[in-house]
Amino acid sequence: MSRSDRSVQVKRKSSGSGDDSLGSLPKHPRCPLTPSLSPRKRTTSQSKTEPPLLRTNKRTIYTAGRPPWYNVTGTTFKEAFVIGLCGGSASGKTTVANKIIEALDVPWVVLLSMDSFYKVLTKDEQELAAKNEYNFDHPEAFDFELLVTVLRKLKKGKSIKVPVYDFTSHCRRKEWKTVYGANVVIFEGILAFANKELLKLLDMKVFVDTDSDIRLVRRLKRDISDRGRDINGVIKQYNKFVKPSFEQYIEPTVQVADIVVPRGGENFVALDLIVQHVHSQLEKVNNRSALASAHQGQPLPKTLSVLESTPQVRGMHTIIRNKDTNRDEFIFYSKRLMRLLIEHALSFLPLKPVQVETPQGSIYEGKRLSGKRITGVSILRAGETMEQALMHVCKDIRLGKILIQTNHDTGEPELHYLRLPKDISEDYVILMDSTVSTGAAALMAVRVLLDHDVQEDKIFLLSLLMAEMGVHSVAYAFPKVRIITTAVDKKVNNEFHIIPGIGGCNFGDRYFGTDTPSDWTESD
Repeated sequence: MSRSDRSVQVKRKSSGSGDDSLGSLPKHPRCPLTPSLSPRKRTTSQSKTEPPLLRTNKRTIYTAGRPPWYNVTGTTFKEAFVIGLCGGSASGKTTVANKIIEALDVPWVVLLSMDSFYKVLTKDEQELAAKNEYNFDHPEAFDFELLVTVLRKLKKGKSIKVPVYDFTSHCRRKEWKTVYGANVVIFEGILAFANKELLKLLDMKVFVDTDSDIRLVRRLKRDISDRGRDINGVIKQYNKFVKPSFEQYIEPTVQVADIVVPRGGENFVALDLIVQHVHSQLEKVNNRSALASAHQGQPLPKTLSVLESTPQVRGMHTIIRNKDTNRDEFIFYSKRLMRLLIEHALSFLPLKPVQVETPQGSIYEGKRLSGKRITGVSILRAGETMEQALMHVCKDIRLGKILIQTNHDTGEPELHYLRLPKDISEDYVILMDSTVSTGAAALMAVRVLLDHDVQEDKIFLLSLLMAEMGVHSVAYAFPKVRIITTAVDKKVNNEFHIIPGIGGCNFGDRYFGTDTPSDWTESD
């Protein structure tokens, strides 16, 4: 793997091969009910489409991302464990990082490279770089201020945006990549130990020590094959800048290293020591989620709004809760409830007075949304059932999707897929899930929206049915989020199903027919 493909990657362990993405999603234009809104080969610091990183006999590690789990206060249980890898150019830091990732056997790892944080060169500096007269191995070549900010946020579990650096034009591309936190962060770079603020963020410091002749051969291969440079230019740059910078700025930092790894990725003894230490640190904190059962029995929060239980609403609940209801009726009455729920939710949006002229020439004093637009975000897959009702009420509304699933080994919810519309930070967001029992998925979905700068008081969580536990969990963690549902049940059983709930199986299974009871016919 070239350096261009490894600067920023997030790995997720998978039990098999396959594609984790859900494919391209439909794009929806702005809701009309809201006011109008005003030839060289390039080598980049990260690839736009990232292939699987490692393949072994047991598993494939894919690029993916997720925030670490959040507790009932909306904060992380613990910070990520950050490993710093330092060493000379082409010393094998990335090989060591990949070996550590493979041996760690933890589900979520972020690999962050200093290569993404080169400063943007001026016109004069670009001319020097074209002549191999610019020193890319000097501390002044890096944007340490941005690097420290990004790594600090990543360590705290927040989402980050990482620049995409073009090594041919020596500038940052317009698109920055969003990366989420993980259990372990591996940060590698030639000057990873050269900044005091960076050192404070590193939980383990590893120096990769490789013979200078080997490093030169590797650099020649990389710069000639990956960056289209000629051999004379590479050797000139090495002798004038790379070697002196290593001796002056990089080699002395070996003194702050916790572990020195001679021979790089081939030193299995040193790699085993690193992996053992990281495991011991991770085991010190139990990262399993514990939701807010302590709030049971307390009054329901003021941010909760329950649709009035009229005879019609009560009748529709009777039908969809009945285990003997066939799938056709289950879908029909669920859709009716969804539309009523969404109409009810829209009444909480802020409106401003407007005047319009009627066909008769009279002035009508009306109302219009006080904001730019509304965006719907569904928590897959059950939340997707509510999208059609939302689009029937808000024509041409923009839609986003979040896939959150529980890891059965750790008990943690994990973010597997995310597609949000651009500029969502300014929108009112209707977050949809068919049912909310413990609130685990809803908590993470809200956290993802906040990480994308959506204002908390502009998030509306909608669900057909909620358990009191889930309501309290969301309200306690995010007191400004508006929670709207058609009914609240009191209990959740040991399998985290709402009691009495909507039947014994998952709402999505009943709706999509993926867990069909034996007495349902194929036509149903």
